[in-house]
Amino acid sequence: MTMSTYQRGDHVKVEIADECLGECEWIWIEVDHCDYDLRLVFGRLDSQPVTPTGLKLGQELAVSYDNIRDHRRFRES
Repeated sequence: MTMSTYQRGDHVKVEIADECLGECEWIWIEVDHCDYDLRLVFGRLDSQPVTPTGLKLGQELAVSYDNIRDHRRFRES
């Protein structure tokens, strides 16, 4: 099984849910670093949540590889 490699500056998309309201939304996290053994990505929230989750733009988060649904590597010109 090949393990995805996420690098600093990459973006990963994850789903967050408000279990009380039953609402979900997708957010982007800008990768800072990874723990490959624990399969965690650490980074900052890079999109403003619409659902009232208490999360704020720029907030530091850790997410499991299992929750990542998309991965983008933006190249500078």
